[in-house]
Amino acid sequence: MKENMYRDFYCGEVNSSMVGKEIKLAGWVNSIRNLGSLVFITLRDETGIVQLISEEVKKYINITKESTITVTGVVRKRTDDMINPNMKTGEIEVLLASLEVLGECVNVLPFEINRSKESTEDTRLKYRYLDLRNESVHNNILFRSQVIDFIRQTMKGMNFIEIQTPIVTATSPEGARDFIIPSRKFKGKFYALPQAPQIFKQLLMVSGFNKYFQIAPCFRDEDPRSDRLYGEFYQLDFEMSFATDEDVYAVGEKVFYDIFTKFSNKQVSCLPFKRIPYKEAILKYGSDKPDLRNPLIITDLTDILSQADFPPFKDTVIRGIKVSNLNKANSWYKQMEEYVKNLGGALGYIKVTNEGFKSSLDKFFNEKIRDLLISRLELQPMDTVFIIADKEKCAKMLGQLRIKLGEELNLIDHNRFEFCIINDFPFYEKDDDGNITFSHNPFSMPQGGLEALNSKDPYEIVAYQYDFVCNGYEMASGGVRNHSLEILKKAFAIAGYSEEVVKSKFPSLYEAFKYGAPPHAGMAPGIDRILMLLKDEENIREVVPFPLGANGADMMMGCPGEVFEKQLQETHIKIRD
Repeated sequence: MKENMYRDFYCGEVNSSMVGKEIKLAGWVNSIRNLGSLVFITLRDETGIVQLISEEVKKYINITKESTITVTGVVRKRTDDMINPNMKTGEIEVLLASLEVLGECVNVLPFEINRSKESTEDTRLKYRYLDLRNESVHNNILFRSQVIDFIRQTMKGMNFIEIQTPIVTATSPEGARDFIIPSRKFKGKFYALPQAPQIFKQLLMVSGFNKYFQIAPCFRDEDPRSDRLYGEFYQLDFEMSFATDEDVYAVGEKVFYDIFTKFSNKQVSCLPFKRIPYKEAILKYGSDKPDLRNPLIITDLTDILSQADFPPFKDTVIRGIKVSNLNKANSWYKQMEEYVKNLGGALGYIKVTNEGFKSSLDKFFNEKIRDLLISRLELQPMDTVFIIADKEKCAKMLGQLRIKLGEELNLIDHNRFEFCIINDFPFYEKDDDGNITFSHNPFSMPQGGLEALNSKDPYEIVAYQYDFVCNGYEMASGGVRNHSLEILKKAFAIAGYSEEVVKSKFPSLYEAFKYGAPPHAGMAPGIDRILMLLKDEENIREVVPFPLGANGADMMMGCPGEVFEKQLQETHIKIRD
């Protein structure tokens, strides 16, 4: 079927059934080979590449790579010795009849299109529109579209209604820094871009909607990482009224399992996903986002090793990791010691031999301690126990060491997606100044409700808060929401916010909860991170069409940049020296 005035078919559609027919094609000049008596041009579009051939060499001498052209020609079969099995259209070629340049490439390319990923990221992002012509980069974005389409179909298949929530909204103390927008009409006042649709989706539940979802843009002024975008990211945001955490788990498990089984050939965790309370995750894995492909487990040894006549083991937390069948040179152990030293700790280790323990620590142990260690860790010859003692950072350092050992010893099965649900997060934690603050989402429901808030030590209160985790990455965060005004006021009061502050910062929820709010719960899987894992990319920016750079700048668009003085005046802003 004729597409438009520039082409009859896409390049990838040309096949041997068209031999003898004159067709019209359009695309980018992928390559040019001038053999003197013949010129070969490969034409590329989103669907593939087709070879063009002509004896009129002089006619096409000035054609440049990456120019856009439209051509007409007759399809003919290649001779057997000229067939290219690596091309989808490798059995045919098009004998050129006409060629028109639609958009000439006049500049020298900053990189070869098919090798753009070898360039620096800054160069790639500055010329992202060229980088996106690279087939593998381009396909990541096509893949993104397919996954998002599938997500929409999945959610609608479960009777969720897609609703868009505002982008221009109020600033809200939800953990990260807001991007603020100065108001022209209200001097000295500001809007903000939403860190998430959190309040709006709760209000939708109060509004009587049963199940809501959207592919939501979220805006946070957080420092970027390889797995976290700067400024803007997308999540599947969903919420359900009259729902419990188990209802959300069921939806989340279906979404993740269906996506990862459809779009990957790797083994995916069976349903239901393993559930791990937060405290257990910190104890066993040293992290609330454990990589369960790693078989190493952290064991608490405080009660045993504190009996040793060794001052660093007194009045502290002592934990260890057992590694079986370990046969490494002393230099390797020194490297592990140096790794932990750089984390701010000290590493001890015990090698188990047929003769007993081989360790500088062994002289501080008695037989009882040795027997207890052997029993608890089920120690065998060729085992090694790595030990860290630190009152504040023991769990974190051992968590990082666990990852390091998993990598060093090739213990990770990269052909698996191992999911788990981390739940029962603490509701509060200490901030850097020693004050009480929310450890996760401030709008979660505390387990035990108002009674727990009134009677328990704040640091012992557990929230109906959960994360879905895969291969060491947080993939989604959610919770059973607070739907009671009294509980909301008390929860924020413990964190140091007066009722007036709650009323001024969250006026919508403050009022809405007075009108019969239903219990509700939800979650927000990160779409960009899902895509990153599915495509085996180490950098999340590879799956986003136009990401900001690692430093938060956009050299392609030239931002952030200065604005006109008139714009500052209109928004009542003066730049300080």
